[in-house]
Amino acid sequence: MSQPELQRMSLDIDDGIAILKFNHPEVMNAVGAQMLRDFATAMGEISDPGNGARALLISGEGRSFCAGANLQDEERGQRGGGAGDGLRTTYHPLLLQLRDLEMPVVTAVNGAAAGVGMSFALMGDLVCASKSAFFLQAFARIGLVPDGGSTFMLPRLIGWGRAMELSMLAERLPAEKAESWGLVNRLFEDNDSLMEGALKLARQLANGPRSLTLIRRAYWETWNNAFEQQLDLEARLQNQAGRSNDFKEGVSAFLEKRDAKFSGS
Repeated sequence: MSQPELQRMSLDIDDGIAILKFNHPEVMNAVGAQMLRDFATAMGEISDPGNGARALLISGEGRSFCAGANLQDEERGQRGGGAGDGLRTTYHPLLLQLRDLEMPVVTAVNGAAAGVGMSFALMGDLVCASKSAFFLQAFARIGLVPDGGSTFMLPRLIGWGRAMELSMLAERLPAEKAESWGLVNRLFEDNDSLMEGALKLARQLANGPRSLTLIRRAYWETWNNAFEQQLDLEARLQNQAGRSNDFKEGVSAFLEKRDAKFSGS
């Protein structure tokens, strides 16, 4: 199936995996207005069930994942309002789409993940990184506040103290240290092995059951629920999973001592 024409993102959907890459390597894939428009277009394509995507892999072209906002973007000065107003109209819808996406998300951090680029990296259900990658909460360096949901994600992922340290000191967090903190799930020697490993994970998830989407929902909602509410949510999601074709296949495969062949339905 033909993919939409994109200038600052690249998208390829093949064999159930959508591979989405930031594509402006000349500026380390810093985010400008055109990239945001392309991101929105790509998310619409990925979300379309007709494209057959069952897992999303996000990475960056070249040697960087995403270096944050492009402060030299030609359209930057044309937007009115305060520094936070653009977040509401451009970044927030994308982040919410990623949160609500009905498929697992893997991020492959192949270099700098700075500013809002780090926020996008943290949206992965599984975060992969090469040993040369690093994370940076760069906002304090230019007198701004962390955004892109990082003040929500970081204390929950690595704890209050480490989140404050990253945000206030604005120091690089090397990938190996990020792994030891629990921010990175899988660490790879270089960018080639990173993409190979991340694709392997994405393929495993794409071939997984429909319940993976429900698992995503359960874990996102646990941050807002009391224990009793989460128990009720688990029961409701389990009812949905129990009605799926994949549950029937999983049980049959278990009883027949074979590998399950899930359809995502």
